[in-house]
Amino acid sequence: MKPRAIIFDLDGVLVHTDELHYRAWKKLADHLCLPFDRKINERLRGVSRMQSLEIVLGENSYTAEEKVALAEEKNAAYRELLKTLRPADVSFEVLETLSELRRRGLKLAVGSSSKNARTILEQTALADFFDAVSDGNNITRSKPDPEVFLKAAAMLGEAPRDCLVVEDAQAGIEAANAGGFISAGIASAAASPDAKIRLNTFRELLVRVSQTQ
Repeated sequence: MKPRAIIFDLDGVLVHTDELHYRAWKKLADHLCLPFDRKINERLRGVSRMQSLEIVLGENSYTAEEKVALAEEKNAAYRELLKTLRPADVSFEVLETLSELRRRGLKLAVGSSSKNARTILEQTALADFFDAVSDGNNITRSKPDPEVFLKAAAMLGEAPRDCLVVEDAQAGIEAANAGGFISAGIASAAASPDAKIRLNTFRELLVRVSQTQ
């Protein structure tokens, strides 16, 4: 196997926005007087906004219109928090690794369920590293469906078997495997038995790619 491209999840892999998501969901839950803690928040990793909302709402009943409004309320709070993101919020390790991967000639893409992916990339000055961005604005099915990664691969002009997917969530690992990609787990997903490659650090990606070339 010789990977020609790498597709990265965004939140928790390239940029750590988990705390911002938590704060936005917590604000909504408090407004609705619903229980919400970090354990519940962990269940939201890698899934769409509307699926996350269903988890937050639990057994409580809301109309479809109310759910749309609540999702927008959460997103408005999150987008306000995103305004605090700066290039300095990206680790040197990520910047150095992305630069080296591009120097080696690999194609790079983002595959994220977030509809705010492009905003985050612009805020953190990461946009120029990537040849393609597939996100919540161009998919109809969220992870663990592989659609977001399949569209990223198509944008790059590469077959899934030639692409490595880096994910920090179990749903993302399942999506990568379902699409025929090489899955690499990092952070909490590094412990996934379904990940074909397990990364202890982001920089380790350089070693793994070298081993497969």
